[in-house]
Formats: sequence, structure tokens, C-alpha cells
Amino acid sequence: MEKNVCDNCSRDLLVSGDSVQFKCPKCLAHVIKRCGKCRSNAVKYTCASCGFSGP
Repeated sequence: MEKNVCDNCSRDLLVSGDSVQFKCPKCLAHVIKRCGKCRSNAVKYTCASCGFSGP
């Protein structure tokens, strides 16, 4: 079973409010998972498949 945690800080997404999951905007192959804290702090993320990074 796949872990449901933030890709940046490993916080449990079920506990974190305002969390999101979305496909990489460049390759659409990897699902990026971000908790509300990383989103509000604009912590950069990187796609594990293609290396795309975003805010």
C-alpha cells in the first residue's frame, strides 16, 4: 500500500489540513503529494519521474 504522506516533509496527509495530490504538470506520470504547511510556506517540490520542480 502506498504511503499517503507529503513528498517534502513526510507529514501524514490525512492529519494535515489543506493537503493536495496532483499529477506532475510536466510528465503527468508521478503523483505529487503536498501537505498544507508545505503549500503555505511555498516549499519547492520535485517530480521523482522527470525532475520538474515547482513552488
